[in-house]
Amino acid sequence: MKVIVKLYASLSSLMPEGASGDGVVIDVKDGLRVNELLRELNVPEKSIKIVFLNGVHAKGDEVLKEGDRVGVFPPVAGG
Repeated sequence: MKVIVKLYASLSSLMPEGASGDGVVIDVKDGLRVNELLRELNVPEKSIKIVFLNGVHAKGDEVLKEGDRVGVFPPVAGG
């Protein structure tokens, strides 16, 4: 099944090959959870601040479905 993943800000360097500004379509196995997907993409857990699944804040244990959109943001500091 296919899902769309986009890693934002400093995490964008971890995007898989073929990614565009809209993210990248990734084939995943049925039953995969959000946090398992991020591990497969080698996104360091300590680098993750917020995860969105279809525009809604996700905890990470949600099971992915065909066409889901996953957005991941790192901690951000500013002044």
